[in-house]
Amino acid sequence: MVSLMKKDDIFSTPVWQGVPAPLFSKVIGTDRKYDLSIVGAGILGLVTSLFAARSGVSVCVLDSGLVGGGASGLNGGQVIPGLKYDPEDIIKQLGAERGERLASFVGASSDRVFSLIKDEKLDVSQSRTGWIQASLTMEALETAAGRVTQWQSRGADVGLLDKVQIQALTGAQGYAGGWIDRRAGVIDPLAYVRELARIAVNSGVHIFEENKVSRIVSNGSSWELETSTAIVKAQKVLLATNAYCDELLPQLKRSLVPVHSFQIATAPLPEILGAAILPGGQAVSDSRRVLAYYRRSPDGRFVLGGRGRMSEPSSADDWNHLARTMVRLFPQLAGIKIEKRWFGRVALTPDHWPHLHQPESGLWAFVGCQGRGVALMTAMGQSLGRFFADGDQGHLPFPVTPIQPIAFHSMHKIAVAATIGIYRTLDAFNL
Repeated sequence: MVSLMKKDDIFSTPVWQGVPAPLFSKVIGTDRKYDLSIVGAGILGLVTSLFAARSGVSVCVLDSGLVGGGASGLNGGQVIPGLKYDPEDIIKQLGAERGERLASFVGASSDRVFSLIKDEKLDVSQSRTGWIQASLTMEALETAAGRVTQWQSRGADVGLLDKVQIQALTGAQGYAGGWIDRRAGVIDPLAYVRELARIAVNSGVHIFEENKVSRIVSNGSSWELETSTAIVKAQKVLLATNAYCDELLPQLKRSLVPVHSFQIATAPLPEILGAAILPGGQAVSDSRRVLAYYRRSPDGRFVLGGRGRMSEPSSADDWNHLARTMVRLFPQLAGIKIEKRWFGRVALTPDHWPHLHQPESGLWAFVGCQGRGVALMTAMGQSLGRFFADGDQGHLPFPVTPIQPIAFHSMHKIAVAATIGIYRTLDAFNL
C-alpha cells in the first residue's frame, strides 16, 4: 500500500491525474448505528460497501485521511490477476476443490476491475494491453514457462516471451525473457478510488473522511467504533486498512511486515524516446528479489517503482536507487528529469498469502495484497459485500484463518533492511 505524505511536503504529489474529489463529511455528528462499518476507504472498503449497500445493508466507511489519499489511490495502477503462487501451488495448499475455485477466482480478478469500470461508466483512464513479468535469469525464465503452462491449461490468454520478444515489447535491456498475461492492464488508481467512492455514496453508503478510529469495542451484540467526532455502532465491522492497521488491532499489526514502496515519474518523454519504451502500453514487473515495476502514465511519462528505505524519506536522494535502476534498464533515459516522487507502505505476509481473518464474531479483516491489490481487492470486495448482505460464507474464496503474530516483530525493520541489502547485491550480479 502507498500513502500520501503531508500536503506541504515536496514529495506529496503522485503522477496520477485522478478526477475531481467528491466532498464527504468530516463530522459524524451524533452517534450512528449501521449494519456494517468499514475502516478504510480504499478499494477493498469501497467495493465492499458498494455491493453490501446495493443488497440493502446500511453501511458507513471511516477513514483517517482523505478518499484517494492512501494506498489504493497511489499505487502503480497495475491490474494484475492471480497471486504470487501458481495454480498448482494453490491446489497443493488448499486441496483440489477449494484450490481450483480460488485459482479461478484470482485468475478472473482483473476482469472484475475492467467490468466494473465499464458497467458503472467510471471516469477512469485505462488500458488493457497486458502485464509482463520479465525474467532476469534463465532460471527465472524456466519458472515463467511452468507458470504459462499452468495458466494456459485453464484457458488464460498468456504466453512465453524470449529475449528478442521481451526487448521489443519493453525496450529494456538485460532480460533473458519473460511471460505476458493479456488479462491484465493499467488504470489511473486515484481516479478509480474516487469514482468508487462516488458510486458508493450514490448507493447509500455514508463516507466519513478524517475520522480516525481509535478504538473498537464489542458490547456483546454489536460493535462500537470510537472516532474523533462520534461513536459509531455496527453489527459487523470490516478492517480494510491493510498496512495501516496501526494499534487498532495489535495482533493484526504484528502479523504483517510493512515495508516502503517508492515511485518516481519522469517528465513526459519526447516522442523519439517514447516510441521505443513500452510501445504496446503493457505494465512490467521483473523477477528480481527486490523487484522493479514500471509502466507509462496516460500523459506519456515513464513511471517506475520499487523498494525504498525502511524509514520515511528525508530528501530526493532517497529515490536515487530507482533512478539508477531506470537508467540501467533504459540507458536512453539518462538525463531525463525526474519530476515526481512519492512513497508508501506495503503490507506483506510472511507466507506471501493474502489472509482473511475473523478474530471475533462480527469482526473481519482481509490483508496482504502481495502486489496485486487493485485486482484482488476489487474482486474480494465484491465477495465480501455479498457475504455481509446474506451471511453465506460460500461467497468467500479464501479460508478464514487465525491471526498469527510474527515472533520478535519489533525487530522486523532491522531484519528486512538487512535482507533487502543482501538481495540487492545478489540481483546486481544476477545470482
